[in-house]
Amino acid sequence: MATRPLAGVAALALVAGLAAATAGPASATGRPPAPVPTPVTRAAIDPALVAGRGADLGFVEQEAENGVTNGTVIGPDRTAYTLPAEASGRTAVKLTPGQYVEVRLPKAANAITVRYALPDAPAGGGLTAPLDVTVGGGARRTMTLTSQYSWLYNQYPFTNDPGAGLLHPDWWITECGCVPAATTPTPTVSTPFRPMHFYDEQRLLLGRTYPAGQTLRLTVPKGSRAAWTVVDLVDSELVAPPKVRLKAANVLLFGADPTGRKDSADALDKAIAFAQRHDLPVYVPPGTYQVNRHIVVDDVTIEGAGSWYTVFQGREVALSTPAPDGSVHTGVGFYGKDAAQGGSHGVHLSGFAIRGDVRERIDTDQVNGVGGAMSDSTIDGLYIQHTKVGLWFDGPMSGTTVQNTMVVDQIADGLNFHTGVTGSTVRNSVFRNTGDDGLAMWSEHTADAGNTFDHDTVQTPTLANGIAIYGGTDTTVSANLVADPVREGSGLHAGSRFGAEPFTGYLRFTDNTTVRAGTYELNWNIGLGSLWMYALERSIDADVQVVGDHFLDSTYNALMLVTDWPVKDLYSITNVHFTDLRVDGTGTSVLSARTAGSATFTNVDARNVGAVGINNCGSFHFTPAGSEFSVLDGGGNDGGGTTGPWFAPWELPNTITCDDRPPVVTPPPPSAW
Repeated sequence: MATRPLAGVAALALVAGLAAATAGPASATGRPPAPVPTPVTRAAIDPALVAGRGADLGFVEQEAENGVTNGTVIGPDRTAYTLPAEASGRTAVKLTPGQYVEVRLPKAANAITVRYALPDAPAGGGLTAPLDVTVGGGARRTMTLTSQYSWLYNQYPFTNDPGAGLLHPDWWITECGCVPAATTPTPTVSTPFRPMHFYDEQRLLLGRTYPAGQTLRLTVPKGSRAAWTVVDLVDSELVAPPKVRLKAANVLLFGADPTGRKDSADALDKAIAFAQRHDLPVYVPPGTYQVNRHIVVDDVTIEGAGSWYTVFQGREVALSTPAPDGSVHTGVGFYGKDAAQGGSHGVHLSGFAIRGDVRERIDTDQVNGVGGAMSDSTIDGLYIQHTKVGLWFDGPMSGTTVQNTMVVDQIADGLNFHTGVTGSTVRNSVFRNTGDDGLAMWSEHTADAGNTFDHDTVQTPTLANGIAIYGGTDTTVSANLVADPVREGSGLHAGSRFGAEPFTGYLRFTDNTTVRAGTYELNWNIGLGSLWMYALERSIDADVQVVGDHFLDSTYNALMLVTDWPVKDLYSITNVHFTDLRVDGTGTSVLSARTAGSATFTNVDARNVGAVGINNCGSFHFTPAGSEFSVLDGGGNDGGGTTGPWFAPWELPNTITCDDRPPVVTPPPPSAW
């Protein structure tokens, strides 16, 4: 199926308009016109379209393509394995040495985050290159960017070697439409094969506070060794002064080194033991602390001075022999005790950053930022980067809250509630550039229950889904913002797969917004919905309520319900209720049903629909009685596209309207309803 570029004309026009406004002729008064401010966006669209949804961590986002540049705007493009596809909004700015991009600060700021991409080294492993930063034409500061944590290739679980042959020659390859190992002659797959995970980000304290309206310029120096530097976006914010805690076990008193020259893990252990004996918190002043193993935490509070000031940074360390859990490496991370040992309780972590050194995906490795089992605990205000998974909790455990936290540049998931996590919440947190699901609940062996993901933002997962729920009981996914999944996943996903326990009780997707969601599924050769329900290992028949959600600029379908072909006559999807939804722009249909079962639709309003509103294939038997999937009309289903009303009378209750791979039609950009 062809993929499509989207929203590029508007972005290019905006860049041209800003450049003209900055360099244009004098006004009638003889004075030059006032500079046009760079738009503030959220998920690369007007913030008014996602008001009240997603996280608010105090920074403001500005897309590089909306600034002024003498570089090249790349994109838009949603084709996997391309630089634009992994950029926020599917568009970015490419600079060669000597070129710049600039934005005007919308608010007072003393800190910025730059999301960028650099080329890989020819043999893999990444390179480093400078980026100069000036504000208001003042003193130059130089950031040292790196691609050492970027550039994965090939098939899962991927490799850092751009010249590697197929990792799994016995797998189906879409590019050749074959299984290479079973084909004579064996087809050659060009290298580098399926490059991905291009972006990284870096934060910089500016040294002083600059007022709104100042020009922030990012320039690639003429001597840069990087042939190009792509700038995706800039976040700016006003960071509060470092937090000080006087009545605490200060880690400096136990030998911790804030310069990062010597390992501080043992000093942290001593501070924690002292704090536990004397009922004190542990305080970690500003500094960079080298930690190259897990810090095991139980019944303790550890507070940093703020994630911009207190940083735990470590190397990935090879173990001499594999650990009992299969790990072959260790690295920096804060871990609760194993659930089999009773887990940990009363752990409170806040106000620091964890920066790992993970550059490859080894699924058995415990090299996560936060891990283990932690009940009755809080994780608040952390910044986690370059670990395998930001936070991976192995239950049983209960009553834990993650909030106000930012997880970026992960090799795998952003956060996963795995196996018997109950009564726990993730709220007001941001997950950007994960190598697998941004947020997940995985009920493997034991059901997760009573958990909530609320007011979180997930952007640009390079593989899989923004938010994924794999089985479980009484789950709520509410008021989240999910944008730009890249490959083989959706914005919102419910799947009976990966050995998960069944869905029971209720599953609620309430008041969420997806933007440019739904990706191309390599193995099926079809596009996925922005919300995707998948019955692979059992039927889905819990009470599923999808209420108040908005689906903006869906790449393919807004909604997809599917059972895998080999089990299509065994499993079905039923008891799903779609209520008070808004669908603004679909590349194909509003609904793609590729399963037996049924769903009810009430007050689902749609516009700018690219294909017939319901693509009802059922379980592909095409019986005289109609589709095996029944579309039930609860009333108030309005709107559509050039093909007519999305919920046409002739599609009731189970008319077959199967178009397996309809052409993709580009909708106009989303706008106020």
